[in-house]
Amino acid sequence: MPMDHARRRIGRALATTAVAAGLLPIAVPGALAQDWPAKPVKIMVGASAGGGTDVIARMFAEKFSEATKQSFVVENRPGASNTIAADLTAKAPADGHTLLVATNTGQAIAPHLLKLAYDPLASLQPIGLIVVVPNVLLVNPSVPAGDVRGLVGLMKQSPGGYRYASSGVGSTQHLAGEAFDLAAGTRGVHVPYKGSSQAHIDLIGGQVQMMFDTTSSSMPHIRSGKLKPLAVMSAQRSPELPDVPTLAEAGLPGVEMTTWYGLFATGGTPQPVVAKLRAEFERAMQRPDVVAKLRSLGGEPGNLGIEQFAAFNRAEFERFGKLIRDAGVKVEK
Repeated sequence: MPMDHARRRIGRALATTAVAAGLLPIAVPGALAQDWPAKPVKIMVGASAGGGTDVIARMFAEKFSEATKQSFVVENRPGASNTIAADLTAKAPADGHTLLVATNTGQAIAPHLLKLAYDPLASLQPIGLIVVVPNVLLVNPSVPAGDVRGLVGLMKQSPGGYRYASSGVGSTQHLAGEAFDLAAGTRGVHVPYKGSSQAHIDLIGGQVQMMFDTTSSSMPHIRSGKLKPLAVMSAQRSPELPDVPTLAEAGLPGVEMTTWYGLFATGGTPQPVVAKLRAEFERAMQRPDVVAKLRSLGGEPGNLGIEQFAAFNRAEFERFGKLIRDAGVKVEK
């Protein structure tokens, strides 16, 4: 399961990330925590409205508002592989009134491809891992392939004739497509968008034929029959797509891609505020309707402590950095 991989990465990271552990808060009460939230809280999202990150952020905004009797407002700032929203969060006042629902695209991939004006590890305070979801290979229903082998055959017959969408250069969708081409010996054409929503529109409309999207944002289109899933890119099948094989089962072992979503605050947020944020996060994650919603998105809800999540965040940063260097992925100027 995705969380098994997470725990293995955590074990390695905890042995080498004393600095990360030193930055973590101790859950102590105080006046600062009692005052939070003292005004409306922004939850920044680095993707367009309607996508998986946005859906998750709005769910937490609702639960936090109910629990604290304060307003939590989602603010969408798509673009630059989710780093615009992260940059705004990193530079916000460190008082817990600006939060970020981030993915590994912005936290672990984009920093190795883009020149950022903030440090994704030091400038953002981990609060909690929300969910880990598999990416899924989707095609437009008009593509005459019933399985992965059929798709690979079509792509080899027409090199460069199949276009795959992503939410941006360096996204998990993009890297999944690169890994797929390397493993299958195919040559798809990457078409980046500013988020999954517009990519879905063009995929449904037939302007592009494929996408290696997350289950969290694609499940509504899969259920409606507008998009056809051929394989999930996790080690195990998704509970929401039990009849869809993994890529390994479909004949392409070793090509795995999952997307995780986590909650962050501005780096330097006082420890008592971080402790209260963590407490509210845990309260929301224990709600049956939240768990059900996360599972309905095809994901496994996170169950890492704050220290474990910080170590996992750092381990993912290092893992994707190596992958990007090994694959020679670069952002076109």
